[in-house]
Amino acid sequence: MKIGILGSGPVGLTLTEGLVMAGHEVILGTRNPAKESLQQWIKKKGNDRVTAGPFREAAAQGELLVICTNWAGTQKAIEAAGLWNFKNKVVVDVTNPLDGKGPDQQGRLNFSIGHSNSAGEQLQAWLPPDAHVVKALSCIGHESMFRSHQEAEGPTMFICGNKRSAKAAVTSLLNEMGWKDVVDMGTIEMSRNIEPLSILWYAYGFRTGSWTHAFKLVK
Repeated sequence: MKIGILGSGPVGLTLTEGLVMAGHEVILGTRNPAKESLQQWIKKKGNDRVTAGPFREAAAQGELLVICTNWAGTQKAIEAAGLWNFKNKVVVDVTNPLDGKGPDQQGRLNFSIGHSNSAGEQLQAWLPPDAHVVKALSCIGHESMFRSHQEAEGPTMFICGNKRSAKAAVTSLLNEMGWKDVVDMGTIEMSRNIEPLSILWYAYGFRTGSWTHAFKLVK
């Protein structure tokens, strides 16, 4: 499958590398595709299944789209990508609406929106009605987004969205990424409950110095 990724930070690069290894073709959308460090990264990977281009190119060519931009720049990235390029596509939302101030002395992060709204809902509102947003991968560090298929009992990935078939497509992709336990939490409004898990994830990391943890639903 051809996947368009909007965002070339650590999350975008991790997903690009992993999805290419899983057999997909990736168009990495970014503000500056000619950036030397990015081109060197692509060259180092030595794989012709990954290219970098403007947001609009990645959104137009991607059969499935992934948004992993910094929250402050997300709306502008979507606008630059062209709203029409999202029509009738599954859009995986990996963003968290952090306020950009960074952690306080206790390692706590804060959201710029929440409780009565969420990044997932806001993305769905910004995009055309027939773009199908699925919240996923927002409660884990980018280093652990790909799991070993040999894990006996891996952690849980929580997802939500309004379209059942879109969630099925994302679940299949997550299975390829090593996530054996994917739990559908309901409509996109459940992003209000999934996104705060990232705050807990960061807080535990700052307190312990360990960044390989994840959430597990014990059934």
